[in-house]
Amino acid sequence: MAFTNRKLVIMAKAPRLGAVKTRLAGNLSLRAVTELYSCLLNDTIALAKALQHVEIAIMCPESDVQGLSRSVTEAVHIVPQKGQGLAAGLTSVFAEFANSRHQRVIAFNSDSPHLPASMLEDAFDLLETCDLVVGPTQDGGYYLVGARDSHPGLFISDGMGTGSALELLLTRAQALGLSVRLTSPFYDIDIPTDLNQLSDELQRMPEKAPRTAKWLADWEVSGESKGIP
Repeated sequence: MAFTNRKLVIMAKAPRLGAVKTRLAGNLSLRAVTELYSCLLNDTIALAKALQHVEIAIMCPESDVQGLSRSVTEAVHIVPQKGQGLAAGLTSVFAEFANSRHQRVIAFNSDSPHLPASMLEDAFDLLETCDLVVGPTQDGGYYLVGARDSHPGLFISDGMGTGSALELLLTRAQALGLSVRLTSPFYDIDIPTDLNQLSDELQRMPEKAPRTAKWLADWEVSGESKGIP
């Protein structure tokens, strides 16, 4: 493989019962949530691999490495993070891969396979002009964050996974004197209304995330979707 200075790191967990997409578990069985997450993850990997001149890796908790290696359908380098939680995982991504100013590294969530590939390309391009690029979600979080340096202290546990996650990250970036650019807002899959939106989108364009589209179609045929508002 030719050398590339673009690295896309998917933040993932092993698809285990009760360990993934927990905010969907009130409306779906634990088995259904786990199956859905596995589809989202593998479609996200396929999206990443479709990008040109980008190296792919997965960052995950150390205890999930073996489980993930059994769950992913394509060969991907899996790297254990140092420490526990998402903040530690993000810190590990940039400590591991952002080892020179020439390297552009993006940490990407594992549940946005429906994201247009052009938005990932745009994020890599923006890193030529700023210290930090962030992809905001519509619920106040973010679906990607990119940098060329590790920036110790940028990620903290407070506010992770909440509606103030993006605001807190931008505040930390400002305190560290980092220049920031934002990509276009998008949605990830955290709550039942997100799942409905994704289902509607993939009914029109199943090729965007074929495993997830098939799972959602089967789920709706089975009648399980009727409890989703």
